[in-house]
Amino acid sequence: MAEIYPKIGAHVSASGDIAQAPLRAHEIGLECFQFFSRSPQGGPAKPITEKLIKDFIAGCRRYEMESYIHAPYYINLASAKNNVYYGSISVIREELERGSMLGAKYLMAHLGSAKELGGKEGIKKSIEGLIKILDGYKGKTEFLIEMSAGAGAIIGDTFEEIAKIINSAKLKKFNIGICFDTCHGFASGYDLRDAKSVKGTFKQFDKMLGLKKLKLIHANDCASEFGSHKDRHAHIGAGNIGLAGFEAITDLAKKRKINLILETPHDALLKQDIKLLKGMRNMKK
Repeated sequence: MAEIYPKIGAHVSASGDIAQAPLRAHEIGLECFQFFSRSPQGGPAKPITEKLIKDFIAGCRRYEMESYIHAPYYINLASAKNNVYYGSISVIREELERGSMLGAKYLMAHLGSAKELGGKEGIKKSIEGLIKILDGYKGKTEFLIEMSAGAGAIIGDTFEEIAKIINSAKLKKFNIGICFDTCHGFASGYDLRDAKSVKGTFKQFDKMLGLKKLKLIHANDCASEFGSHKDRHAHIGAGNIGLAGFEAITDLAKKRKINLILETPHDALLKQDIKLLKGMRNMKK
């Protein structure tokens, strides 16, 4: 039987016991899931024990779902502060290794803010940091750059800027992929409100980055205005992208075999989001 795409997932809590994350995902009707393997706000990571690895992988197999890790929020590879810069390098490499032990397919991260150094220097430092992270890495979890909304000199809010980073001479060999967040992209000025807009945006993506680099989509409607650079997630159809936009995004994901991850609040509306995306996936074109 052929696999169904896109699989519909969401960010789930891994607090208390990471091994419970697959069950939590299954209980709300997910087909894949994203989680934090450590506190997103800081502090030491809980050790990955052999039992935890065994239980987590068994849970993913039982419910037949892929897992993805989101890096902590405090990452900044463009920081002028050495403790922040080298700490970010260390944490991302550690998360890649942890992801490999847990069988996670992807680790996605925002690169940080260049407000201290300026855009040019911030990009240069981010490239150097990514080289330090990926040099000698032999694990199976793939690193993805997540597109940002661009507020506060955040790096990675345009296709051109991401291309400049991943296609730089020393980084190109690592074949870094992209996680496209619909809310961030829309807030950054990439229109997604209807089929024509979605087609045009991803035509630009293909021209600048190549669609083969698109590995995962964060499916979030946007509560802020188009091109506002404000990162405000909304439930599907409740923001400025709207249902027609998500029908086209889901169709693209179906054709490209790319899974969708919701990052909307965990309440009754999340279940509605899941139902909506599954319905869009099953629409006959």
